[in-house]
Amino acid sequence: MPAHGASGAASPGADRASDNIPLGIACMTGATLMFAASSAVMKFEVARYPLGEVMAARSVSSLVVCAAAVLPTAGLEAFATRRPCAHVARGLSQAVSQTFTVIALWFMPLAGAIAISFSAPLFAALISLVWLKERADSARLAALAVGFLGVLVVTRPGADSLQTGALFALMNAVMYGSVTVAVRGMTRTESTTTLLMWQMAVVAACHSALLAFGCAWPSSMDAALLAASGFANGLAQYSWTKSLRLAPTAAVSPFYYLLLVWAILIGFVVWGDRPTASLLIGSGVVVCAGLALLAREARVGSIRVDRDRRSDSRAWRTAGLRLRPAPSRSR
Repeated sequence: MPAHGASGAASPGADRASDNIPLGIACMTGATLMFAASSAVMKFEVARYPLGEVMAARSVSSLVVCAAAVLPTAGLEAFATRRPCAHVARGLSQAVSQTFTVIALWFMPLAGAIAISFSAPLFAALISLVWLKERADSARLAALAVGFLGVLVVTRPGADSLQTGALFALMNAVMYGSVTVAVRGMTRTESTTTLLMWQMAVVAACHSALLAFGCAWPSSMDAALLAASGFANGLAQYSWTKSLRLAPTAAVSPFYYLLLVWAILIGFVVWGDRPTASLLIGSGVVVCAGLALLAREARVGSIRVDRDRRSDSRAWRTAGLRLRPAPSRSR
C-alpha cells in the first residue's frame, strides 16, 4: 500500500500548469491493479513460507524496481536529505504496517483486508483532530462518524467477536493513519522521490532482518511469484507517486478505490470468495466517507490558495509594486 503522506506539498485541489489529468488517472488505475495483484500473491505465499521470507522477498524486489526507475536520472541525490532520522522512523513504521497487512491477508479474504485498510485516512483525520488540534467542523465530524460506522459493518465485531485478521487490518489502518499525521510536515521539505527511495530502502532492510527468524528454499515457481509480487509492488508505488505528480490529488485519489474492485474480482476467481452484504455495504460507506474527507480537504486547500494570493496581491499594492504583464515583443 502506498504511503499517504508522500503526495507532495501541493494542496489537494491545487491545479498546476503541468497537470496531465488523464495520464495521472491512468497511472493511479494501473497502480491499484498492481497493488491488488501483489497483495494476492502475498496472501498465497504467506500460507506456504515463513512471514519474514515473504516480506523480505517483496520489499527487496520493490526496492530494485524503484531504484531502476529513479536512480538513472536522479542518482544518489534521491537520498539527499537533512532529516534522515525522520525517514528512518517513517520507514520502520511502514515496515510494521505492511507486516500487519500481510498477516491480515493470511487470516481473512483479500477484499476484506483491503476494505479495512481504506479506513486509514479516517484514523489520520481523527488523530489530527486530537493531536494537532485541527479544527473540527460539522462536515468533517459527520464524515468520520459515518466512515467508522462503515468499518464496524465490515469487521462485524459482534459476529464471532473481532477476528484475528480484522484486528491486524485495523492495527495497520491505525498505524498508517498515525504515520500520515506524524510525517505530514515532511512533504514541505522532501521531494516525492526522496520519500519513495528512503521508504523502500528502510523497509527492505527491516524486512530482510526478519529472515533471521526462519526461511525455506522456495521452488522455482514460488521464487518467481515472490519476485513478481515485489516488482508489481515497486511499479505500483512508482506509478502511484507519478500520478500525484501529474495531476491534483483530488482528481486522481478517488480512482485509488478501484483497488477494492480488483481485490473482489481476484478473491472470487482465485479463492472463490463471494463478497458478503456487510463487505459491500460497509466498504461502500468507508469509501464515501473517504471521498467526502478528500473533497473537504480539496475545498479547504483551494480556499487557502486563493486567500494567500489575495494576501500577496495586497502586499504588492501596499508596497507600491503593482505587478504588470510583461510587454509583448514584436518583430
